[in-house]
Amino acid sequence: MPYIKIKAYPKDEQTKLRVAKRINQVFLEEWGCPQEAISLSFEEVAPSDWDATVRVPEIDANADSMTILHGKLK
Repeated sequence: MPYIKIKAYPKDEQTKLRVAKRINQVFLEEWGCPQEAISLSFEEVAPSDWDATVRVPEIDANADSMTILHGKLK
């Protein structure tokens, strides 16, 4: 705990590593979990597939439970 899965447009490995390190640090500091408990993965989604595979079935379908929706913190 926690398992963090990020679906996003493709990015280079250096960018993904920088993002992963920052997210890792936030969970260590704010969530209070040990390093061994954190797992994080990236799933790259082509821009042309975004609406059909992510936005509609995952974001729009779960809009009520989203903490940040379309850039706005609830």
